[in-house]
Amino acid sequence: MFVATKVYTLPSFLNRAQICASRYNRDMDTTMRYQPTTAFTAPRLVRSADVQTMLSRYRPRGLTVEGSEHPVLLDAGADQTGQDPVGLARLHGYYTPALTLFGSRGLVLLLHGWEGCSHSVCNLITTDTLNRAGYAVFRLNVRDHGPRRHLDPYALNPGFFMGTIFDEIVVATQHIAEMAGELPFYIVGASMGGNQALRLAIRHTQTPFHNLAKVVAINPAINPQRCAAALDARPPYLRYFRRRWLASLLAKQRLFPDHYDFTPLRKIPRIQEMTAWVLEHYGEQFGGYRTLEDYFRGYAVLGDAFHDLAVPTTIITSADDRIVPVEDFYALTPHPLLHLEVHDMGGHVGYVNLFPLQHTLPRLMLAALQRSETKL
Repeated sequence: MFVATKVYTLPSFLNRAQICASRYNRDMDTTMRYQPTTAFTAPRLVRSADVQTMLSRYRPRGLTVEGSEHPVLLDAGADQTGQDPVGLARLHGYYTPALTLFGSRGLVLLLHGWEGCSHSVCNLITTDTLNRAGYAVFRLNVRDHGPRRHLDPYALNPGFFMGTIFDEIVVATQHIAEMAGELPFYIVGASMGGNQALRLAIRHTQTPFHNLAKVVAINPAINPQRCAAALDARPPYLRYFRRRWLASLLAKQRLFPDHYDFTPLRKIPRIQEMTAWVLEHYGEQFGGYRTLEDYFRGYAVLGDAFHDLAVPTTIITSADDRIVPVEDFYALTPHPLLHLEVHDMGGHVGYVNLFPLQHTLPRLMLAALQRSETKL
């Protein structure tokens, strides 16, 4: 008795083998192309992406950054929201000089993530590493973000923050770049700050920043809609970001009760639905986007966005990031000035090692900056 089976002719078999081989070669090429110079590895106990992301908030002892920082208020140009009575935007940040007897190696602008600030752990540990390596650092707070130490960040501007408000960040960056004098100027950002850092790198082609030498983006949110969907799909992340964003909007409402009523957002459970509600009721303040997709596309950094890139730019990310899908990075059009490092692990802005418990991210970032210095 014979059992029918599928029979492959020799040409058919060879074709299938060639297809499999080409896919293997493509995958190997992708792996090699984005292989970090020094790959981050963590012990199995803290290797999980969720554990890495959670440990990113670990604050080590001995940080001295806050003892030598200087608050700075910046004129950020015209107010895009149309809510300021005199039409001006204001941003604030903190300047920390380099810890060196032999002169600074340059000035680094640090940009925080969504609902983070100048005093987030990531910014403090990065500043500490940069200061000790001889760099001065300016930690900028974008609209409605900040530690509430010297002022109320929600009171600086009547209009509230959304991702497409960007021109004021450009103006503030121009002022900060001038503070570097004749020294190199660098831009570093993580998560949403990484998105802004990449957009500044792109804007540099049209609006050059004084002495800009390098841009480094860490786990940048280059596809905001997919990031929002990832948050909505993961309850622990959703609870964290939704609570912080809602608190931020309600703080704005308390200061400007004649402008805003965000109380209906208390009953909306997800980030994308909240964003759609904000667009419907206040969308004219930040571009008048008609759909949620158009809004997210308004500050995405995808495809051939780096076509006219004019400054060396490095992206550091991890393949296991739960918030920022790695596939979007592989889809970026290659550019000679764009370097992408994809680590197998690290979570979202994590890269925390064990025995001893310590942050590796500042060293990864510093290595990226210093690689650029060898080419200056």
